[in-house]
Amino acid sequence: MTVQPQNFPHILSWIVEDSGLKTFQVENTVSLLKEGATVPFIARYRKERTGELDEVAIRDIEERLAYFTELEDRKLTVLKSVEEQGKLTPELKSRIDTTRQKTELEDLYLPYKPKRRTKATIARERGLEPLADIIASLQFVEGTPGEVAIPFVDAEREVPDAAAALEGAGHILAERIAEDADLRAFVRRMTVEKGLISSRVASGKRETVTKFEMYYDFQEPLKEAPSHRMLAMRRGEKEEVLFLAIIAPVEDILAGLKTRTITKETIFGTMLSSVVEDSYKRLMAPSIEVELRLESKQRAEEEAIRVFAENLRNLLLAPPAGSKRVLGIDPGLRTGCKLAAVDGTGRFLDHATVYPHTGEEKAKTARKELLRLVEVYQSDMIAVGNGTAGRETEKFVRDALADSGKKLPVVMVSEAGASVYSASEIAREEFPDLDLTVRGAISIARRLQDPLAELVKIDPKSIGVGQYQHDVNQASLKKALDAVVESCVNYVGVDLNTASWALLSYVSGLGPALAKAIVRYRDENGGFPSRQALLQVPRFGSKAFEQSAGFLRIRGGGNPLDNTAVHPERYPVVETMAADLGVSLAELAADPVIVSRIDLSRYVTDSVGLPTLRDIIEELKKPGRDPRREFQAAAFRDDVCEISDLREGMVLQGVVTNVTAFGAFVDIGVHQDGLVHVSHLADRFVKDPNEAVSVGQIVRVKVLTVDGERKRISLSIREAEGGIPHRQKRETKTEQPAGIDLSMLEKAGFKVRKK
Repeated sequence: MTVQPQNFPHILSWIVEDSGLKTFQVENTVSLLKEGATVPFIARYRKERTGELDEVAIRDIEERLAYFTELEDRKLTVLKSVEEQGKLTPELKSRIDTTRQKTELEDLYLPYKPKRRTKATIARERGLEPLADIIASLQFVEGTPGEVAIPFVDAEREVPDAAAALEGAGHILAERIAEDADLRAFVRRMTVEKGLISSRVASGKRETVTKFEMYYDFQEPLKEAPSHRMLAMRRGEKEEVLFLAIIAPVEDILAGLKTRTITKETIFGTMLSSVVEDSYKRLMAPSIEVELRLESKQRAEEEAIRVFAENLRNLLLAPPAGSKRVLGIDPGLRTGCKLAAVDGTGRFLDHATVYPHTGEEKAKTARKELLRLVEVYQSDMIAVGNGTAGRETEKFVRDALADSGKKLPVVMVSEAGASVYSASEIAREEFPDLDLTVRGAISIARRLQDPLAELVKIDPKSIGVGQYQHDVNQASLKKALDAVVESCVNYVGVDLNTASWALLSYVSGLGPALAKAIVRYRDENGGFPSRQALLQVPRFGSKAFEQSAGFLRIRGGGNPLDNTAVHPERYPVVETMAADLGVSLAELAADPVIVSRIDLSRYVTDSVGLPTLRDIIEELKKPGRDPRREFQAAAFRDDVCEISDLREGMVLQGVVTNVTAFGAFVDIGVHQDGLVHVSHLADRFVKDPNEAVSVGQIVRVKVLTVDGERKRISLSIREAEGGIPHRQKRETKTEQPAGIDLSMLEKAGFKVRKK
């Protein structure tokens, strides 16, 4: 991002005005961003400089800075172009200099923008611009329009009579009206406020059954169209099933345009009225519709990306089972079930393929092999993928364990994206000698241990929690989702001695290259004894250490602070605290009672304020604690495995797999997610489904309707006894994490204790 130094002061003042933040907050945040600090680092470790801004506010500043910088760069190009044409007036320059909107800038530039040859261009070539000026002046002129036009008749210039002269002048005036920034703003505003988005079935498609049938004859106010409907209609248009159009309030717009352009009585009144209509219908309306369709698409994309990002955050922050020994199972029918055992750190131990669904003899063999792996590797839990044959495999595993007298938790785990991981470069690097299906079983086992650590290896778009993710701007989607992953990884913290390079790459200040260098060094030299040892990694400099160290954990190292979110730059403060109390660092970090005796006011300095000191105290009270919720598994009914097993009125337990603008999808264990419409999410009005439920949440639902042929299941949380209409039933306390978006956490169901 390049920032013109001369433009910097007023850009900062604009951000202050638009955001409502204090000047020092914006100035210091921008300064930190320019120095290369990451958003999580700034939010967690530079609270004094930013006035305790959270990630949302910091990212907003970052985005506004980028927008205004791009705007200023564009202004330079526009001013240069207009000046070279000799048409840059002080008034125009002032309007260009002061505008804060890209749309307004382009409207101001439109009359001077190089364009193809138009009717107005031809009229100017024929010498009719002076006539257009006379008509536009609205001054009193004697005679008739035809008499005024006679001096401009010129056969050599292809102006054979007065009517042709007036027609050419009208084309010039129509173009002027269409390119007037204020008039365009009026038309745009009226179209947005009173216009309709219309969808009708394409020619020849009326009798065709498609998923777009509800849009065959559909319209609603443009400003009220929700993102999911807008994107659905656009997809229908792309597939040539629908035809979309914006229906503008034409009469109101024309009346407003005439009032604004014909302000006096004139002999050209009738002509000007026709010119206004021609300008709007021929020139302005088509271009405004294109603009508004693009704007509505962008708004719909922004909402879809927001929903996707929120779902991804909730999925990544799903409760981990922790350091349990897990047997992962990638289920299958004809091709068999792939079993993979991993230890408490996720290290692969052994694998096998069994066929429990292809006859009794093979089922017996499968049972023996399953129990052998459980026994040999002392598995604590079993993770079963929820894909094809998932419920059948889960039942087989439960029966086998029950018959053998073993009591192990059996958990259904989402397979979304597992096949993508299995064929990825990361999977090939980790397990070059294993089959893709075995890699999938390993991934399923690790997802149970730590969803975040495993899911970061997969392109977020492949995880399956989005809404029309393939229809939105892919660059914007990637940027938003990468920011979510970065935020979640740094919120939780990363074990430096066990994390994959994929997980490390999202740590503040690292990236893929440094992450791989860390893993190589670790493989060659063993685990890191301290955070300070990171500086021995090739190309790992002081800046990378500053940005990343606080988010990396050393479990069981020599310095207990290395297993906390206390940044190494603040270790001297903690050491002073311990010395003042007459205890060691280890004693201080192990006893909350001792920590509670610390008088923070004694340690406030110019560089270390109370916000940082409070964070330090909170970390000393709970070193190494995982901030995510405690693990809990959904319990599916054993007698409900297929859609055909469902009955209206059944109340079941399920897991929210996706949240959209119109409701939430819930896995109830029948290979087809059911939909809880937004109206059935709670016993109150819900505007945003994310206010009521979140991805990964366990809920009770009532079956409303079942359409086996179309594989559609309608569910209700509101009508299910023991459902979660108000979210409080699943709340867990947590303190504000390092660099996390509080609003996102609150929507995800946490009760946040704000400092």
